[in-house]
Amino acid sequence: QIFNQHNAEAPNLEQAFHRMAQMEPNLDHDVSWLLLPSYWAKMVVALISFLCFANSYDGDFVFDDSEAIINNKDLRAETPLGDLWYHDFWGSKLSSNTSHKSYRPLTVLTFRINYLFAGGFYPVGFHVINIILHCTISVLMVDVFSILLGGLQFSNKGRRLNLAPKSSLLAALLFAVHPVHTECVAGIVGRADLLCALFFLLSFLGYCKAFRENKEGYTFSVFWVLVSVILGAIAMLCKEQGITILGLNAVFDALVISKINILELVRKLLYKDKPLESAGLLRKGLLFRITLLMCGGASILYIRWRIMGTGPPAFTEVDNPASFADSLFVRAINYNYYYSLNAWLLLCPWWLCFDWSMGCIPLIKSVSDWRIIALAALWFCLIGLICQALCSEDSHKRRILTLGLGFLIIPFLPASNLFFRVGFVIAERVIYLPSIGYCILFTYGFSLLSKQAKKKKILAVAVLGILLINATRCALRSSQWRSEEQLFRSALSVCPLNAKVHYNVGKNLADKGNQSAAIKYYREAVRLNPKYVHAMNNLGNILKERNELHEAEELLSLAVQIQPDFAAAWMNLGIVQNSLRRFEEAEQSYWTAIKHRKKYPDCYYNLGRLYADLNRHIDALNAWRNATVLKPEHSLAWNNMIILLDNTGNLAQAEAVGREALELIPNDHSLMFSLANVLGKSQKYKESEALFLKAIKANPNAASYHGNLAVLYHRWGNLDLAKKHYEVSLKLDPMAPGTKENYNLLRRKLEQLQKKGG
Repeated sequence: QIFNQHNAEAPNLEQAFHRMAQMEPNLDHDVSWLLLPSYWAKMVVALISFLCFANSYDGDFVFDDSEAIINNKDLRAETPLGDLWYHDFWGSKLSSNTSHKSYRPLTVLTFRINYLFAGGFYPVGFHVINIILHCTISVLMVDVFSILLGGLQFSNKGRRLNLAPKSSLLAALLFAVHPVHTECVAGIVGRADLLCALFFLLSFLGYCKAFRENKEGYTFSVFWVLVSVILGAIAMLCKEQGITILGLNAVFDALVISKINILELVRKLLYKDKPLESAGLLRKGLLFRITLLMCGGASILYIRWRIMGTGPPAFTEVDNPASFADSLFVRAINYNYYYSLNAWLLLCPWWLCFDWSMGCIPLIKSVSDWRIIALAALWFCLIGLICQALCSEDSHKRRILTLGLGFLIIPFLPASNLFFRVGFVIAERVIYLPSIGYCILFTYGFSLLSKQAKKKKILAVAVLGILLINATRCALRSSQWRSEEQLFRSALSVCPLNAKVHYNVGKNLADKGNQSAAIKYYREAVRLNPKYVHAMNNLGNILKERNELHEAEELLSLAVQIQPDFAAAWMNLGIVQNSLRRFEEAEQSYWTAIKHRKKYPDCYYNLGRLYADLNRHIDALNAWRNATVLKPEHSLAWNNMIILLDNTGNLAQAEAVGREALELIPNDHSLMFSLANVLGKSQKYKESEALFLKAIKANPNAASYHGNLAVLYHRWGNLDLAKKHYEVSLKLDPMAPGTKENYNLLRRKLEQLQKKGG
């Protein structure tokens, strides 16, 4: 359905174009910049955006990628597709109290498609899609900026005109090479922001497509307005920020389509000297279109609210300390300081960090703090821009400044803490969309400077230098996102007070086996944040392995005091208490861990080990059986059951358990070895031999495998093969217990046989 907007004063369309060209200020007029045809401009933007981030294509899964992708069961084929609509971004049920409430099912769906096409967790495919998405978004920006900077005008054939080709190219290049985008592109979890931005822009372009010019003025299509609303809903299903495009479409409609002067409108409404019709709200259909956008937005939010429930996500003080401050003054002043830091990241994106929490930015607690200057500078600039956007007599200037501020501020509102608490202090990924507004304001500022400058080419070279510096920074930052070690270490110089940075560096070192270095970083994390229970738990774990049991116990006891429901710390405390032979306390710690985490196979496994040490064999078997029920691939629990049944003479039961385990984990050589021992004792020599040989093939350097196979041959009477495997076992481990004695017995027996034969 098409609605006409009549304008009685509209002259012939061709004459209107000529008058517009003469009277409307042209942003490109004084800009010394490259002028390219639209197709070539888009090719240049695509190529440069690709080159900036290309070196991240073969990076690893880093930081949040582990939880959102590797540990997310929603990516697996066995999880029904329908579950994606009831789970959060991390794979937890939205109804759960521990859910993050990040509802992004379409983003998770793309991860799942990546996983299925790759046939597993191979990061290259995930990274390539992210790079392609950013290139696509950057290309779309050429069209978006041509509208935002040049206005929405059409030729006499109905083709949209790009009235600012040089400025739109510059703005798109600024967007394409902005280093603050690295987290979204090089970090796979940033896919949510990229998909959201893609549909955000498509929604905007769809809304623009709703309008056409004719001799009488503008016409608009309800169909394309509704398409824009649907695309906005899709953007929100990729990430929450997507819903803000509906507000921006309304702002664009008011300023560009209906050409409303906001200050003048407010005056008319306040003094009621003119009706709404003359104010431009009804005459041009603006009120009807805004009603459609509002109804669409309200419907989307209601459906989302119904799906995800009413409970807010449970964030902690370390995630966003300002939001937990008792004083309203402290909260307000720190929120504004965070805004100024976000603005600084757009202006000077040199200091970038994967995480800005946990002391990275200490709270401002009084007006004597020198950082108040940053707030003053931010609001001085914002108020100046707002005044110019509202009060300037130049309609072109009002339009560009208002749209620039709109695209800067409105997409940032969900991350502003104004409507609800967010789970971060600063997150570079949330600036992806607001950077559109920054690029508009930067480009407009460049055009104004060009107008005043006598040496325009020098100014153009300076801007080109900024683009090159940013592109270089993108490439450097992308290389840091290739591995966790580089990413975490890069943050040490930016946020040395951030306990999580030290924790992550320590964890990365511990995973690589460098425990001494890991201890140093874990201790620093605990020093910076004395309530950092995860650092205490990991440090306690390493100290436990190094047999520094008393300090490990102190750390783990403190961790469970601070967070009584920390199941992993309770289990590790139980292991330490067991090592200290305080068995009753250990048992109590294990059961406390299980109380807080019902499905905890590792804790049942350790509980079984405790019972085995106490010769409570039935309890041990029950605990290990629970571990294998909860985690069928728990090899250690299966092995311990087989060994315990073997040692207690229950060979038939041990054999049954071993066969059951191998059906579930057919390639586990340790299970083959344990079952082979049982079969050998049961005189099933042929089957035992086959399992021993299979285990040796899988792990040829295990001395015990060769030694026990030699014992089997010894019993079986195959003395030459027994001698061969005894010798291999002793070569691999000369100190193997019992093997040397058995080998000497065999040699004496062979000597006796030779004498008898002689």
